[in-house]
Amino acid sequence: MSLPKLDWHLLMVIAAGFAMGLFGVLLAALGNPENSGICVSCFMENSAGALGLHANPRMQYLRPELIGFVLGAALCALFSREFRSRGGSAPLARLAAGIFLIVGCAVFIGCPIKLFLRVTAGDLAAAAGVVGLLAGVWLGLQGLARGVDLGRAQTERGGTGWLVPAGTVLLLLFLLVPPPFVAFSARGSAAQHAPWLISLAAGLLLGALAQRSRFCITGSVRDALLMGTRTPLLWGLLAFVLVAVGVNLATGQFHLALYGQPGAHLEHLWSFLGMFLVGWLSVLVGGCPFRQLVKAGEGDADAGLVVVGMLVGGGLVQSWGIAATAAGVPLIGKAAVLVGLAFVLAATLLFRLRAA
Repeated sequence: MSLPKLDWHLLMVIAAGFAMGLFGVLLAALGNPENSGICVSCFMENSAGALGLHANPRMQYLRPELIGFVLGAALCALFSREFRSRGGSAPLARLAAGIFLIVGCAVFIGCPIKLFLRVTAGDLAAAAGVVGLLAGVWLGLQGLARGVDLGRAQTERGGTGWLVPAGTVLLLLFLLVPPPFVAFSARGSAAQHAPWLISLAAGLLLGALAQRSRFCITGSVRDALLMGTRTPLLWGLLAFVLVAVGVNLATGQFHLALYGQPGAHLEHLWSFLGMFLVGWLSVLVGGCPFRQLVKAGEGDADAGLVVVGMLVGGGLVQSWGIAATAAGVPLIGKAAVLVGLAFVLAATLLFRLRAA
């Protein structure tokens, strides 16, 4: 087995994975929904509801973790002089991709981070999602090898790269001094949350570590398929998994079972297809939902459009009844995944032609 050279970057990646596993479990122990200490798609749905993009009274809360991811990355990028306003490649495709990322996550019930948090808590129902994510990333890599490319971001003289960080500062103000139009759930999963200051601090740290290390769940899978054990990102993912298992065992949150798991359903085909869609799209747009937030914090306006799409998607999956529940996947949710797969297939074919 070939190991990567121990250097600063590898240590940063391992630190990011360690922190992700630690806070992913501890935030659930401190009040976030079980097995959902960190879930970007769930947080997007909660935040969309808080801003009035859907009316589900159980899914409305401005998640401080999301705010922290973006601001932590932005502050770290500024401090290290890596903040650069850039963008301009396939904006509408990226906006739509952000919507369908949340569709896939909502049908599975969780983003790639939550996928591995569920696995490390003993949720056997998440296995179909792991296979789906691997298959989606693999197929995305086949597209990249054949010239599929949404285009490279160009440095911009304007300040578009500041829009997402500035908007996130506004959300922080809404959290601290809530205006009348911001809603907060009194019951349901959105009402389950860790103390906001701890959540914000965890988000800031994770955003900063991810900015320095480039840590990403689907990026780890992608690089492992390409380079095996030589890629530093794989060791970050292994650190995440091992720490999450250990903390789950230590806090009594590990329950090995297929049935009765929180935030899960037993429609394994649709769990597979939901994560398949997420994996394929993540390769196409250059990172999982968490990575898009970090890149947006660095000034990447293309990633910012994906983030806007994810926020819109968070509203749509609730308003249109797309999101799955413990009872299963609704018909419209299944249809939405199929539409998403048709979209990413069409984008793959069209952008391959453009790149040829």
